[in-house]
Amino acid sequence: MKQEKAILWTLAAINFTHIVDFMILMPLGPQLMRIFDISPSAFGLLVSSYTFSAGLSSFLGAFFLDKYDRRKILLWVFLGFLLGTLACALSPNYPILLISRIVSGLFGGLTSALILAIIGDVVPDERRGRAMGLVMAAFSVASVFGVPFGLFIASLTNWHAPFFFLAGLAVVILGLIYRFIPHITEHLQTGKAKPSPLQVVQRVTGNANQMRAITLTIMMMLGQFTIIPFLSPYMVANVGFTDMELTYIYIFGGLLTIFTSPWVGKLTDRYGKVEVFTVFMTLNVIPIGVITHLGVTPIPYVLLVSTFFFITSNGRMVPAAALITGTARPENRGSFLSFNSAVQQLAAGAASFLAGLILAEGVNGELVNFEKVGYIAIILSLLCLPLIRRIKVVDGE
Repeated sequence: MKQEKAILWTLAAINFTHIVDFMILMPLGPQLMRIFDISPSAFGLLVSSYTFSAGLSSFLGAFFLDKYDRRKILLWVFLGFLLGTLACALSPNYPILLISRIVSGLFGGLTSALILAIIGDVVPDERRGRAMGLVMAAFSVASVFGVPFGLFIASLTNWHAPFFFLAGLAVVILGLIYRFIPHITEHLQTGKAKPSPLQVVQRVTGNANQMRAITLTIMMMLGQFTIIPFLSPYMVANVGFTDMELTYIYIFGGLLTIFTSPWVGKLTDRYGKVEVFTVFMTLNVIPIGVITHLGVTPIPYVLLVSTFFFITSNGRMVPAAALITGTARPENRGSFLSFNSAVQQLAAGAASFLAGLILAEGVNGELVNFEKVGYIAIILSLLCLPLIRRIKVVDGE
């Protein structure tokens, strides 16, 4: 159990760095748009480039992740992520930053799949909900500490500082991976020949249960990432927040989800993945509807709604991730989860691109049509409820 906890804390640290690297760009949006003199669509491309490249690498990862020791490949992938983040820190202009974000996304996408595969390999199904809750609490820590701290040092110096901070942190975590992640090779001991890339695709697409799990991933991403990338610009342009006041949203939302994420994991193990997902997904549509209709609003009211959005968004992900991980057996878990991670990243990129097409800039610089985006997000989220009931855990652990 001690070794299991060390593994989970290391995976949580990896997840923290990866999430902050992805999230930090969105609240930096108002600064980057001013500094580089770019349009909202150009900024949207900057966000989408990360998710699209992560999706591509995850798709390619489905063809080789199950062929190697999980520890060895995690070390190499995270080293690539570190170098990509350092390139972001050193970027002198928009084109170089765009290329650097693509490189970071290529390796970041693989870390997501590897984290889930390792949890599936080392944690039995009856404890997997709590494990997911712990690792996904990294999102909360990223929100309450990583993003606000990144914005704070950016305000003191410049936008490069958060990426230098992340690169330094990644060096430390690389040492943790080397120290605490064991060699994981049980998935190599099946005695069966490893499938070709075409066989990997056929195996996933031919499995109705796994295809339902992938469809659930798509629907959840479309229901969230039509909203999330434009939350910061909307709060500044429409609601009246300053760049520094944006940190309050991440601090309060992240602070509470630090506690609620492990709690949701325990609820998942006790009451069931489908039941807990249903509760939190249903609750999640409430803040989506409210946030996308806000005008100039007092900060306390906005924080109440945005924090509820954070809690319910995180709450639906814990049981969903535990369920999706259990739809694949150990010998092909890495390839399936990499395939699923590819779809997740591509769906997130498509969602932000779709929202960018719907949104427009008003006469006074405000974002218009955000309420239409909200309606789409609510419909897509609610469609997840009947779908998840048709997904079954089959790993037999």
